[in-house]
Amino acid sequence: MSAISSATMSSPVQGPPKRREVLPLWRLTALATGFVMAALDVTVVNVAGAALQERLHASLSELTWIVDGYVLVFCSLLLLGGGLANRLGAKRVYLWGMAVFFLASLGCALAPDAAVLVAARLAQGVGAALFMPSSLSLLVFSFPERRLRTRMLGLWSAIVATSAGLGPTVGGLLVSAFGWQSIFLLNLPVGIAGILLARRHIAATEARTVRLAVPGHALWIVALAALSFALIEGPRLGWGAGGTLASYAVLALAGGALVVRERRADNPVMPWGLFRRPGFAGANLVGFLFNFALYGTMFMLALYLQQSRGAGAFRAGLELLPMTVWFPLANLVYSRISARLSNGTLLTIFLLVAGVASFSMVTVTPSTPYWVLAVAVGLANIGAGVISPAMTAALVDSAGPEHANVAGSVLNANRQIGTMVGIAGMSVVLGTAADRDSGPALCFLLAGTAYLAGAAGAGLLIVRSERLEAAAPAGATR
Repeated sequence: MSAISSATMSSPVQGPPKRREVLPLWRLTALATGFVMAALDVTVVNVAGAALQERLHASLSELTWIVDGYVLVFCSLLLLGGGLANRLGAKRVYLWGMAVFFLASLGCALAPDAAVLVAARLAQGVGAALFMPSSLSLLVFSFPERRLRTRMLGLWSAIVATSAGLGPTVGGLLVSAFGWQSIFLLNLPVGIAGILLARRHIAATEARTVRLAVPGHALWIVALAALSFALIEGPRLGWGAGGTLASYAVLALAGGALVVRERRADNPVMPWGLFRRPGFAGANLVGFLFNFALYGTMFMLALYLQQSRGAGAFRAGLELLPMTVWFPLANLVYSRISARLSNGTLLTIFLLVAGVASFSMVTVTPSTPYWVLAVAVGLANIGAGVISPAMTAALVDSAGPEHANVAGSVLNANRQIGTMVGIAGMSVVLGTAADRDSGPALCFLLAGTAYLAGAAGAGLLIVRSERLEAAAPAGATR
């Protein structure tokens, strides 16, 4: 496993007291910039959806590919990105990913049509898959003391959540004032800042001699691509059409071959041994369901506000702000209450809150008062702002710093698969609903169900894991 050099670990940062206080924040900022860009590129693109459909003449399926194509490559390569971080060093892979994402963002801004934009978004997914697992690993090793690491995770999530929360508003302003291309140009200064800060303030990590499970990763990519094609193109082609049936067959064959390989290989794609730990399994279950509900809802809301309620991009962005501004505030609340309540307890409580809030909107229509929508979605997002850092902290506590790279890769892969399936699923609901007005209500029902299932998983697995650990004799190993 990658580790910070012994010199870095054994001696404190030299310099005057003020310098020692500032450096942790610079390290935190350097590692948050990658997540900031990745988060922005989901929420910002959502609010630009209507403009992309109009300016690039993109269909609903093409718009879904613009959003989900990025997520597909991202989650397909995340585990490989974690393996590369182990093999080559987390800092090196982090910088590579930032550079690829920077260039791909420029390609998105210059795209002349929907097909080229989809291709550039796929390249963005490659970059994100490289820097995302490395970011969590470097954060863990930069802050090895558990209490400080928990605080830094809360602040790290707050920085990312602030960007995600402001993303729709910033995106709406940019699209209205400068056109849809500006939402991708926004990544350029952020990317440059992240690369420079990481080069200066993040310690290099040691590389390990590990074998990359290339055949397994290839099967994993093929299976996810087939799943994406079926979900996105099924409503357009027909669920029984030849192309859709072929995607089912590819999914079954690739998935079956992957299962066979994982059972026999000595270097599996997934660290199945870690899934025997209830806390690790629970955090990954919560991650999938949480992203399914959160990002699926955000995708639907941007279209609902613009297509059902007639808002322009800028107005839609402003109307989303009271719903999303709670992310960073709730992240900061987590950093304070995490010392009093366990991560499993917090996850169970706030997933229930988000689920109940989502269920309260199953009767939404275009005439629903805005304040009702804002209160319900805002309440769900208060829960989301606590869920995200609590879930990450539960995973790190269960896996341990020695498994930081692979654990971060697995969690982020599961979360991005949840995002991909959530967005595609909401697109299916919107595309197949009896009318435009009933689609959003069904989407809220789907999101609420996912949140409540996550609450059950957190209570049964993560809380149980924490109780077992608390009852274990001092000094007992995992």
